[in-house]
Amino acid sequence: MAPNSLPTLDSAWHTLDVQRTIDLLQTDRKTGLDSQQVSDRQVKFGPNELEESGGRSTLTILIDQFKNIMLLMLIGVALVSGILDGMDLVQGTGKAGDIPFKDTIAILAIVVLNGALGYIQESRAEKALAALKQLSSPRVRVIRDGRVSEIDSPDLVPGDLMQVEAGVQIAADGRLLESSNLQVRESALTGEAQAVTKQAELELPSETSLGDRLNLVYQGTEVVQGRGTILVTGTGMRTELGKIAEMLQAVETEPTPLQQRMDQLSQALVTGALALVAIVVIAGVVSARSFAPLRELLQVSLSMAVAVVPEGLPAVITVTLAIGTQRMVRRNALIRKLPAVETLGSVTNICSDKTGTLTQNKMVVQSFHTASASLAVTGRGYDPIGEFTLQGRKMNPTDSPEVSALMLACTLCNDSILQEDKGQWIILGDPTEGALLTVAAKAGLERDQWNSKLPRAAELPFSSERKRMSVIVQDTGDLLKSETGFLATPFLMFTKGSPELILERCQQIQVNDRVQVLTPQQRQQILTKNNELAAKGLRVLGFSYKPLNELPPNGSDEASEKELVWLGLVDMLDAPRPEVREAVARCRTAGIRPIMITGDHQLTAKAIAEDLGIAKPGDEVLVGRELEKMDMTELGQHVDRVSVYARVAPEHKLRIVQALQRKGKIVAMTGDGVNDAPALKQADIGIAMGITGTDVSKEASDMVLLDDNFATIVAATEEGRTVYTNIRRFIKYILGSNIGEVITIAVSPLLTTGGVPLSPLQILWMNLVTDGLPALALAVEPAEPNVMNRPPNDPSESIFARGFGFLYGARGNCAGNFDDYSHGRRIRIYQSEQRQRTQPRSLENNGIYNTMPGSNGTRHRHSIEHSTHDRTQPNDKPLCMACSHCDNAAATRPSLRCAPTRILWHSLSHPQRTRRLLWFQRPNVCLD
Repeated sequence: MAPNSLPTLDSAWHTLDVQRTIDLLQTDRKTGLDSQQVSDRQVKFGPNELEESGGRSTLTILIDQFKNIMLLMLIGVALVSGILDGMDLVQGTGKAGDIPFKDTIAILAIVVLNGALGYIQESRAEKALAALKQLSSPRVRVIRDGRVSEIDSPDLVPGDLMQVEAGVQIAADGRLLESSNLQVRESALTGEAQAVTKQAELELPSETSLGDRLNLVYQGTEVVQGRGTILVTGTGMRTELGKIAEMLQAVETEPTPLQQRMDQLSQALVTGALALVAIVVIAGVVSARSFAPLRELLQVSLSMAVAVVPEGLPAVITVTLAIGTQRMVRRNALIRKLPAVETLGSVTNICSDKTGTLTQNKMVVQSFHTASASLAVTGRGYDPIGEFTLQGRKMNPTDSPEVSALMLACTLCNDSILQEDKGQWIILGDPTEGALLTVAAKAGLERDQWNSKLPRAAELPFSSERKRMSVIVQDTGDLLKSETGFLATPFLMFTKGSPELILERCQQIQVNDRVQVLTPQQRQQILTKNNELAAKGLRVLGFSYKPLNELPPNGSDEASEKELVWLGLVDMLDAPRPEVREAVARCRTAGIRPIMITGDHQLTAKAIAEDLGIAKPGDEVLVGRELEKMDMTELGQHVDRVSVYARVAPEHKLRIVQALQRKGKIVAMTGDGVNDAPALKQADIGIAMGITGTDVSKEASDMVLLDDNFATIVAATEEGRTVYTNIRRFIKYILGSNIGEVITIAVSPLLTTGGVPLSPLQILWMNLVTDGLPALALAVEPAEPNVMNRPPNDPSESIFARGFGFLYGARGNCAGNFDDYSHGRRIRIYQSEQRQRTQPRSLENNGIYNTMPGSNGTRHRHSIEHSTHDRTQPNDKPLCMACSHCDNAAATRPSLRCAPTRILWHSLSHPQRTRRLLWFQRPNVCLD
């Protein structure tokens, strides 16, 4: 075959029938590709491997650390200091006993230390792609030249016929040609643990989501049951796994809010330092009317520049973040990247997977529905402990013959095993069958005991075509009549499966201890109940039985599974974790919006989301096929109001995160599968599951949940907020100390006869030891009691926000305290004249409010806090003054006859949740 006749790979393979797929890939269904075809396609399509694009090298990361503007200024200071020391050394004018270049060496040592700290934080190599490569099977069984042989996975080409069976890791994407009870676990791509039953004969619509393409298989997934023959349609980077790798490598790492704030702080400090240096040098030269004192002015300037830069700040921040990581580990959150600790405090949206994070990843039976009763079941996970209630009243299920019969069917028509391992109840086998065993055990029916009483004589296994399973048990001791109420026949067949299909084969119904003819009204009632349960997102199974006098002959499956007796419906759900409801409520209180993004069905997702409080009844749910049709602008119009996304593909998760970030949100994204990796890397905080998470998701994440629990994210967010508060505290402390040094050096020429009061080396020592160590004490401050009752830290605010810059500048003039509490400010006020302090009071509780409508439909709360003494007019009431966010033009500045310490505070309920200090009545009041 000539290379120019090779097939193209741009078809929607799930929409094509088998023969059309074979024709497009130009292969033979019986003999596969020949050697020449394989050779040509290996040249065109390359090896079946994921390709790695270039990232930042180790050297680049190291060099980037020294591009920080503060470090550049220190390097400049070191060079100038070295030049001056060199001149002294050449001219012989240095002081006796002085060590030459000591200041230069000390400054450069600090530069190297800070650069090393930054390098350590950023140099962790991304290993997500390497983990992705491990998902492909090393050896593959294929049909080539009419023979079955095993080849290395990289040698696969489009058009190969690949054979798979239980336990095989699928090595490429492909279209099913033949399948026999083939079940594939696709959790790596869809995030859903439930195995998917594949069907070769299907032709699906083009908009079918990834998780519903039952005629395709994908690289990196695992065959758990059955066998099949697959026509390879995509290899290497053309597979779904390759698309994930491409998205993963295309995601660029953005600086965290803390890094952005530190950059802003650096720019502000360096700008201020250079301006101050310029003023000192120019003023000194002008006052001396010559350049004679230039050398002395340069020495003063060097000391000032070193004094402005908080050299110990990077080390203190690193230690603070490290302390935060230790706190988080104790709360089951493992931090992989230090800056992520603080970023958690700014999170505004948490995008969470459903299975295993919001839910237990364990199917749990919710209720039974027989002819005359509907029983609810309590319990958690696979623990065989729970109660049965009928209309709110506790009851014993074995007291009802029809419920007992349904329980026995759950026990015997089952291939799973429920067992206890190290204090934990686990399931060996299908989770759905495990849920049935668990609920039977809650009623006291143990599978092993009944298997010995009623041994299995035959079985009709489940298949995707039949959508049902039947087992035939033998009554060796006349137990069916004496202990169960069933008819005394030698054999009994139990059947479970799709309720609609099972009901079609039923002619009778079990009512208490009698069998009656199934009426059309009863049949309709059962179908209505089934539809009602399915609409709630529950998985529903129908159960029936049939007495047999003898074993049916081989090949009589269809005839045997007719004229059945209906037993009832059993519904189950991957139940929510009980602690998640409280965690979601805490998120709401903290101003964080939880969002569910799942590959599961929209009805199931909606039911869980409403149960947990993530969504309300009637809220919009977006599914993958709808997302596919939206551009980023349209998606951006939905992300603020949609809290549930279902049936999503990997690229959809990435787009949702990007759309939120474009709206200015700080996004935390959870995930455990390979499909989650690009979104985890794109998110401001990528959170992987420690128990069920793949290596790929962990390598792409910033944080790992050791218990796979959504509530742990909320606990980690609390620690993140505490870390940020502590960082602000010690930055305020360090900068306040540095200002004192700068002022001392700046005024020294005016107060002394010459010389520099503090050399650069002395300043470095003070900044590192006398300032750095006390600042560390602030890093271990515990969380404020209501830290989760206030909005997230605004990611766009600078480190000087919320009055910090003003307070920093006013530090030398008066003393005070300023604490950041929920929704308002808790303040202590000092009066300069009397040095008296009012009792600290909460503005939210004790302030006087005047609420006015805003232009955007919100209402702005204006609170006035004032001292309780020195009021010249006790009956005067403080009034609200106008501000730029209010439409009420009549609001005017109040008369100033009230207390001299009156403060007006404006608290906005806008989305950005900023607060502004509007006005002080007297300048002798300050907040520090």
